[in-house]
Amino acid sequence: MSNLQELICITCPKGCVTTVWKEKGDIKIEGKICKKGKEYIKQEYIEPKRVLTSTVVVERSPIKRLPVRTREAIPKKKIFPAMNELSKIRIKPPLKIGEVIISNLLNTGVDVIASDDLL
Repeated sequence: MSNLQELICITCPKGCVTTVWKEKGDIKIEGKICKKGKEYIKQEYIEPKRVLTSTVVVERSPIKRLPVRTREAIPKKKIFPAMNELSKIRIKPPLKIGEVIISNLLNTGVDVIASDDLL
């Protein structure tokens, strides 16, 4: 067994504890866990991903910051570089919820979208 890790599934409130390792190219999961949980644990072992939520600066508006988020999860290792990119963004009204703020953030294929209307 190489790279033995204990991971907790967060797909539901149960918080199932698993042991994960790689053996002969296959990912092995030990512990009582559902099918959806196995998919989450496998992804978490291979490359953890998170949805990034933040804010960006708004110009020419009484509202100074607009909440934004990634449309999907991005690799966890890209969270801080992504935050750096978001710190450079300046937007102006109007924007609708769901509108793309940054397309293909850090070449992840994931867009950053507005989480609120800015009228």
